[in-house]
This record gives sequence, structure tokens and C-alpha cells, in this order.
Amino acid sequence: MSSAGVNGEVGGEVVGIHRFVVFGDICGSGTLDLAEKKVQRAAMYAAFDDAYSSVGVEPGTFHQEDRGDGILAALRPDVPPTLMVGRWIDTLYESLRAHNQGRERPLRLRIGMNAGLVVQDRHGLVGRAVDLAARLCDSPPAKRIMNESPEIHLLVVVSDWLYGNVVADGGRYVEPDHYRPARIRSKETDGTGWFLVPRRPAPPLIGPDGELPPEGAGTPGGRPAGTGERPPAAVGSRTGVGPSRGDGPTPRTGGGGRTYHVGGDLLDVHGNTIHGGFTGIRKDPPSGTGARSGAGAGTEAGESE
Repeated sequence: MSSAGVNGEVGGEVVGIHRFVVFGDICGSGTLDLAEKKVQRAAMYAAFDDAYSSVGVEPGTFHQEDRGDGILAALRPDVPPTLMVGRWIDTLYESLRAHNQGRERPLRLRIGMNAGLVVQDRHGLVGRAVDLAARLCDSPPAKRIMNESPEIHLLVVVSDWLYGNVVADGGRYVEPDHYRPARIRSKETDGTGWFLVPRRPAPPLIGPDGELPPEGAGTPGGRPAGTGERPPAAVGSRTGVGPSRGDGPTPRTGGGGRTYHVGGDLLDVHGNTIHGGFTGIRKDPPSGTGARSGAGAGTEAGESE
């Protein structure tokens, strides 16, 4: 552990100083044997060292604590936060990519970032800024994204304050438009975190309004689509078409509460999930033509209930 005396002192009392806080955690470390744990810990520390070096943060000038399968760090107040949400993240991503090349068990990290008042004593770090960084890293949405998207090796979650005051202003290597907000409820925390997968236009699962689909929804095998787009309207939601357009009552067909409404070129579907290579729904021809009839009878390959 390295540390630097950066606390303020007023009248003999140690007071908090505004510092940038990073909380990192290795995903799936509980499934690794001892040899794999050692390899991934060493790679995590090497990646962090590369990232610090890229922004001019020298060893011994910041506080860093080992958390077994993770790291907690607080930087000096004079480190520009734009560098941390820009070049630091980009370098960490590149270091992970280089380490993981060709590996069967890649190193995958969740990173929580925050800034605020931090007190450092001889035991370590304390403060709400530290608590929130840990909650962001360990939040249910962050764990779910990494659990259901094994191709992702780095997920960054920043606090609402950090996004609004630093990330949103942009800068070199900063990708404000690639973040998506989601609500985080964990212990005493109930607020918004901003999620980023570097080099991707949006993280998976989280829609443009911060919504997450129900667990297990989206694609065969229970894994969501993962494009960062709003979940398909056919998965248990309304799209604004149907009875509200004055097209008459919604007809029902089949069991299990499935409903269909056809109006012009629009089809409103409830209670079904459409998976895979779905390309469209064919409108039935007028009755008496010899063609199949019934709502949804003309679906293309790829529909499943």
C-alpha cells in the first residue's frame, strides 16, 4: 500500500479533502483457483500502474489499498479529473486488451469512480465519496452487465456528480455520449450511476432512458440483446399504437393473455417475446383469398413465445 499525506488539519483535527476515488474489482474471482488469482491480480496492478503513468501520477503520490480481488485508491487533489475519465480509462482498456489477447480466462474489471471529501488516517480511507465509489462498482446493474455480457472486459461506472461536472464537458479520450444512466439502489445508496464500456456507443442492457429489461429477457438462453438500445416493444411493453389510435377494441387470440392489434401497417403485440433473426410480420390478405388468416399467422422465422 502506498500513501501520501494529503489530509487537511485545522486546530489539530484532521478534515476531509476533495479527492478523486477509484474502486476496482475483478469479475468472477471467486471461480478462479489460486494460480489464476495470482495471475489476474498481477495483471490488474500492472494495468492500474500503466493507467496512472499515462496521466503523470507517480508511485507514492496517491493512496492505494489492496482489496484482495480489487483496489481502492484516492488521488491527490491536484490530479485533473478529466485525465482520469479520459486517458486513464483509455489506457486501462488498452492494457487489459493486451493482457487478455488469446487468454481462455480474460481479466475483467468493474470500475467505480467518484470524487468528494475523503479522510485518510493510519487505517485507510473513509468518507461518503469512498462509499459511493464502492456502491457504483458493486451495483446490481454493473454486476448484471458483466454477468450477461462475457465479451466485455472493462465496465466503468461514474457518479452522477462526476458525470455532470467532469464527463459531460468532454475532452481528449472522454466519451460523454457513450455513457448511459441507470438507477442504483444498494444499502444506503439510491441514485443514478453513469455506465460506460470503452469503445462502444453504449453499454448493453441499459436503454436510452436508463431502463433495464427484466432479467432473462431479450434473446434465447436468457441473455439480453446488449446493444444499449431500448428493449424491443414486443417484450411486454406498449408502443403507442393500438386502441389509443382509435382503431377499435383490441382483439385477443390464443391463451396466456397474448394480445394483438392490427391497424393499417402497424401491429401491437403483448405477452410474446420475439427472439433471434426476426425480420417482420406480414399483414394477412383479405379473407377469401385462400391465404392463412389469424393475427400473427404470417410471422417470419425467428419468433418464439
